[in-house]
Amino acid sequence: MARYADTLLAEGEVVALRTRQHWLAPVVAAAYPIILIVVSLGVGVFSLNMTAGGAIGSLRSVLGYASAAGIIIGVLGVGLVFWRWSAQDYIVTNHRVLKVEGIFNKHSADSSLEKINDAVLDQSIWGRMLGFGDLDIMTASEETVDRYKWLNRAPTFKKEMLNQKNNLEMDMRRMPSPPLRSAPSAESAPAPAAPTPAPATAAPTPAMSAEQVTATLDRLADLRDRGAVTPEEYEAKKAELLGRL
Repeated sequence: MARYADTLLAEGEVVALRTRQHWLAPVVAAAYPIILIVVSLGVGVFSLNMTAGGAIGSLRSVLGYASAAGIIIGVLGVGLVFWRWSAQDYIVTNHRVLKVEGIFNKHSADSSLEKINDAVLDQSIWGRMLGFGDLDIMTASEETVDRYKWLNRAPTFKKEMLNQKNNLEMDMRRMPSPPLRSAPSAESAPAPAAPTPAPATAAPTPAMSAEQVTATLDRLADLRDRGAVTPEEYEAKKAELLGRL
């Protein structure tokens, strides 16, 4: 029967490494149920050594029932913790790193290999001896994408993840680049645009004799005195006429 994590794999995605938390993780998580079992067993043994009969006999029965209930609850708690642990899948594929947790309600988180910048591995002396550690996957922005605590075979997991990332980058470099656009041929090249004709040069202003200029200025002065032209217009026209001499 295929596991839930296998249904999340894309087409062409291959699992390179599959693991989960170290077996010590559920043992630590089940500490309270284990303590409950031990205490319940102690209470059960104590009740068996009590003298039967009277009030002590009634107390013995109560302690016996409490002991049995504690043992049952503790065993169920331990079983639930280890069931959750067995449902874990920490996977390295040729495209990403995938973490799946949960028994009935599944939670999955993944990190694409091309977006991973680095991975920080922390191992205590016990982690080095027993083969577990905490792995933080980092992006280019140096923010933690996901944390894998109590990761089993932590150094191997990190090494395989970086190997798959390197393989993916090499495959991307070997991909052929798109062809360059060819230069247009002479037949397909558009015809050059016709040159824009230069603007026609204005005809030179004809020169005037001194007598013509004087007569024209007299007429303009008369128009200025009668208010037909302004003094500014008179001065401008006077400068133009003097320039024709």
